[in-house]
Amino acid sequence: MARATGIDRREFLKVTAATGLSIGLGPFALAASDPTPPGPPRIRATRTLGRTGLLISDIGFGSSSLSDDEELVRHALDRGISYFDTAESYQGGRAELALGRALRGERNRVTLASKVQAGARDRLDDMMRALDGSLRRLQTDRIDVYFNHAVNDVARLKNDEWFEFTARAKQQGKIRFTGMSGHGGHLVECLDYALDHDLFDAILVGYNFGQDPGFVAQLTKDFDFVAVNNELPRVLGKAKQKGVGVIAMKTLRGARLNDMRPYEVGGATFAQAAFRWVLANRSVDALIVTMKSPDRIDEYLGASGSNATAAADFRILQRYEAMNGRMECRYGCNDCVDACPLEVPIADVMRVRMYAEDYDDLELARSTYRTLRRTGVRAVGPATHIEGVADVCLHCAHKACRSSCGHGLDVPSLAVRAHLAVAG
Repeated sequence: MARATGIDRREFLKVTAATGLSIGLGPFALAASDPTPPGPPRIRATRTLGRTGLLISDIGFGSSSLSDDEELVRHALDRGISYFDTAESYQGGRAELALGRALRGERNRVTLASKVQAGARDRLDDMMRALDGSLRRLQTDRIDVYFNHAVNDVARLKNDEWFEFTARAKQQGKIRFTGMSGHGGHLVECLDYALDHDLFDAILVGYNFGQDPGFVAQLTKDFDFVAVNNELPRVLGKAKQKGVGVIAMKTLRGARLNDMRPYEVGGATFAQAAFRWVLANRSVDALIVTMKSPDRIDEYLGASGSNATAAADFRILQRYEAMNGRMECRYGCNDCVDACPLEVPIADVMRVRMYAEDYDDLELARSTYRTLRRTGVRAVGPATHIEGVADVCLHCAHKACRSSCGHGLDVPSLAVRAHLAVAG
């Protein structure tokens, strides 16, 4: 068989999809071709979240786009979803408000998680005010898992004020367990530090089939082809060994679901295939996904109860990778972190593009974009944040990031698309 050495990884995937190249599935084919259970869609499995002992639905409700649709939350609850994830920043606090109204009287049936972005120099009193604000909006006296949000800097994990705050909040009964979430270029570094120092009870991480070297290995096992390694599965395994709960997010790898509808057969969907891949990883306790409609919830729950993948799943995931792999950033990859001499956070800009174009969620893209700043640049106010990053990328002459991605992403053009999307 021809050697793949020297062929760009994404080009290889495109060729396999276009030619129908037969690739052995090996240990990947662990389930029947249509593992979707019969009967109405609902949660079919609960899992224990690490050492917390919390029993949660294997698919959880992500609320990043929730603003006022209480009926959507109740639909999820009626379908058996028991894990609800939110953050003080989602929809400017409206997501927490909507969850608070929808879950009134149902608090003991659910596990509730929220987040705050606590920085390296933030103070205990500020963190407590943020927590109290979330508790008021959620109409509850406690949050089950409280995450330090979007951690991408080890310095944030060394802030003693955070640990004093969480100890006090636990003592007061305001939170039960703590965690960190992350999906940036320094994700693996931050997770290793947090796990080695036993800092959290749970982690929420960007993880999908494109992060898994096993997925690429199945595509390339008959070729002399060296895949770009990703250490995320190793770190998830370490968390499992230490009893730290693991929840996966960003599991749909950009979530361009409409691209895949023509290729979905036998009632199984791309989303279900992507979820089965994640849930088959024994290091992962559960996943969350942004839920936007009752129909989408019902589709997603077709994967609940899965603990194995199917041959048909592999084919549709391969198709997705061939069609979209050149646009999707790998969480924790780290290739581009030091590529920009002007210190633009490239991985975060790639995520903004995903929110704007793939998720079709401009509000989330813009709110994320407002938080971006160049390393070492002290910005004042949201407008300064946007201008400080956009001016660099839109008027960049050196394009030092062009060859920074080992996965073949055209970083300069994707960065410009991100800036234009949020500015439009």
